Amino acid sequence: MQDSPAASTPYEVLGVSPTATDDELRRAYRLLLRQTHPDVGGSATKFHAVQLAWERIGSPENRAAYDRRRFDSADQAPTADSYAAPSARGPATKSSLKTRMHGHPGGQARLRYLDLVREWAGRGTVIDDPYDPALIRSAPRLVRHCLAKALAEEATAQLVANLGIGFTAWHDIDTGGQTDKLDHIILGPAGLFGILSEDWGGSVQLRRGELVGDEIPEQERPIHLFDAAARMIARSLKVRFTALIVVLPDGALEEPLSLPKRGRRPMTIVIPRSRLVGVLREGLAGMERGSFEKVFELRSTLQNGIRFVNT
Repeated sequence: MQDSPAASTPYEVLGVSPTATDDELRRAYRLLLRQTHPDVGGSATKFHAVQLAWERIGSPENRAAYDRRRFDSADQAPTADSYAAPSARGPATKSSLKTRMHGHPGGQARLRYLDLVREWAGRGTVIDDPYDPALIRSAPRLVRHCLAKALAEEATAQLVANLGIGFTAWHDIDTGGQTDKLDHIILGPAGLFGILSEDWGGSVQLRRGELVGDEIPEQERPIHLFDAAARMIARSLKVRFTALIVVLPDGALEEPLSLPKRGRRPMTIVIPRSRLVGVLREGLAGMERGSFEKVFELRSTLQNGIRFVNT
């Protein structure tokens, strides 16, 4: 999770500017220790994050070392190539052609990142490499999250690409409404799955049917928007999803989460990325697998009806 572009910097965790004085930093740390301590009703996760942030920038020596790494990409992993679009990383392997792939995974998120990073840098500023790690580390969280979102979608697509010829995948699907898009639709012998790929740079929990976490803005409702996008696709194409899957980086979840099926709506599950291939191949417990004829019919319906967002 520390390699995620969306992960909070120590300054963001402590709620201070990178230009804060050592005294301001120390006061912020002590205040947050009192506020987040579990003995006074605070969050153990936040309490640990505050301690980790202090370890990284609490002393003048550690802070200087962190700031050097923050603004100097030399000898720092990941590199700019780690953040570049897949087409810039080299040709696709033969295994990536096994699954029928349609659309541009992460395309819309990357375009939004490029727009935001140029807007943040300021008009007239020349950006030699928008994927330079030093630039990314100094950008606001909203900008970094757009890149993390693109990387998450691309990582899902890379796993899906190797599922085999029995699977078909569509990426960056236009919902035709105000719910933005659906990240992925995967069709295979185990069923029809809608997928949301995300990376907020921290751990998440399920609360009252919605995902929450320190890095998720309070007003954001990812499950609600995901469900709405899937329903719009299902209605317009007259199909029914077997399940909706939220895919997060390994480390963002203590254990897989699930929302019970409501009426005709499909079950929603939240899983780490390492569990995705197994779910797509084997399905969910107690779920009937579709017939070859049904899969073939669904593929034709989806292929004729799906439209992609403009990238």
